[in-house]
Amino acid sequence: MNLMTSDLPKSALVVLDHITAEGPLAPREISNRFNLPLRTVSFALKKLMNLNLLFKTPNLMDMRKPQYRTNSERVREMHEVIDLLRAQMNIQFRAI
Repeated sequence: MNLMTSDLPKSALVVLDHITAEGPLAPREISNRFNLPLRTVSFALKKLMNLNLLFKTPNLMDMRKPQYRTNSERVREMHEVIDLLRAQMNIQFRAI
């Protein structure tokens, strides 16, 4: 699957960077920690999951709050494309 600019919004790159830096996180944790609307986080997570850049894992402490973690292998494969998108969108934060 080709990753195109229209496939990944700026918010998705920001969420990907934060999950990569912080480790597995639940959507509400991402929203609260990084001051992003929960709806934006949910949309970004859906896009990242569709591109196989994230895995959804159960949270054994609270099954109502699944956590998301990066698919490191896929992120490495897409490294150049992700960096190009980051440059096009002028995103400074980079954890990967």
